Amino acid sequence: MFKGKAVTTLFALMAGTLIATGCSGGTDDAAEENATGGATAGDAATVEFMHLWPQGSSAEHHRIVNEIIADFEAENENISIDLQVLSNEQYKDQITVLSAANELPDVGMTWAAGYLDPFVEGNKFTPLDDMLEDGLRDEFVAGTLEAYEKDGQTYGLPLELNTVYVYYNKAIFDEYNLEAPTTYEEFEQVIATLNENNVQPIALGNGDRWTGSMWYMYFADRIGGTDVLTNAINRSGTFEDPALVEAAAKVQEMVDSNAFVNGFNGLADEEAKSMFMNEQSAMYMIATWDLPNYTTNEDVPQEFRDNVGYFKFPTVDGEGDVNSFVGGPGVGLFVAEDSDVQEEAKQFASYFVEQWGSRAVSEAGVIPATIVDGESLDLPDMYVEVLQDLNDATNLTLYADVQMTASVAQTHLDLIQSLFGGQITPEEFAKQHEEALSAE
Repeated sequence: MFKGKAVTTLFALMAGTLIATGCSGGTDDAAEENATGGATAGDAATVEFMHLWPQGSSAEHHRIVNEIIADFEAENENISIDLQVLSNEQYKDQITVLSAANELPDVGMTWAAGYLDPFVEGNKFTPLDDMLEDGLRDEFVAGTLEAYEKDGQTYGLPLELNTVYVYYNKAIFDEYNLEAPTTYEEFEQVIATLNENNVQPIALGNGDRWTGSMWYMYFADRIGGTDVLTNAINRSGTFEDPALVEAAAKVQEMVDSNAFVNGFNGLADEEAKSMFMNEQSAMYMIATWDLPNYTTNEDVPQEFRDNVGYFKFPTVDGEGDVNSFVGGPGVGLFVAEDSDVQEEAKQFASYFVEQWGSRAVSEAGVIPATIVDGESLDLPDMYVEVLQDLNDATNLTLYADVQMTASVAQTHLDLIQSLFGGQITPEEFAKQHEEALSAE
């Protein structure tokens, strides 16, 4: 699940990868390869670096990477970076081939959660915790590094991040004297008022199912706390925890209150997005990969962009931390376990992460995984507000299906659609999840 056109593919990825976040490389781009810089006198080292942002499909990403490399080489005359660039799909294929041949680049890009498993189990990626001890750990948004952890060790440094908000049409809200809700009770009143005035409240395309999963996850977080869902998935807890059953009940409560647009369970997310952007609904919940549509995308009418606001998912029955988010990091950097220049590779990876944040958001519209002072940059107000939210974030819960194995993720998504469709009870929803997880 995650960003632009690629969003609809993310939840279906068998490995549970977070491909869509920040991976805008298209499959039609030819691979390109070039060496940059050169080794100088002294203990010269060449670090091989491979990324997936070709100039043709990811021009700004590509340019920023080249600038960071040039700056690094200028500051470290004994280290040169040997660069290879592939498109997204080519990259995925090539990294698998190189891993099998023990020829991984010294530094490359990876995804979180399940995607990491074969590389960690095969000792292909080296732990990076030693890099984080001198303050680098504190530069990441809370919860992002954890997505790259396996057995207590960190195997990737996330570059990008998406968090989920409820976006709303301020003109519609103003017309009916509504304010952005901070509690579920206020949210219910907003929905009721919109329905009374024949305005469809929330655009939801649950035909894609991951969209509904986000609603369920937020209810689980607010009712049961930041760990209840993750613990159920990793088996330190149970999916039949009362909070997870209650979260499912809240979903059906929203359905029963006509919170979502007509036919939502058969709509694709792109259809729901169009309804919101054509002002056929007052609200739409999606991740921050959509921020350009509400800020800088000149293909979207300025009047509409000016009318979009957002709010954090409300507290529920007085419970929950609104600074706890559902979301996930995109690509991150790995360092190869068998690198002959591992020290220099780690030095470059650390430098890259530190340089990427402010450049990526101001020049490419990317929300970075590191903390950035948005007020110091020339950014649209909504970007500044989101960056401040991330600075204040207390938790990030990784998308449920990405945390799960492929087979359990499929069960989860099917059950989400059944839950929203009223085909199963909250208790059955929880029980069938527990059965699927226990069978692994």
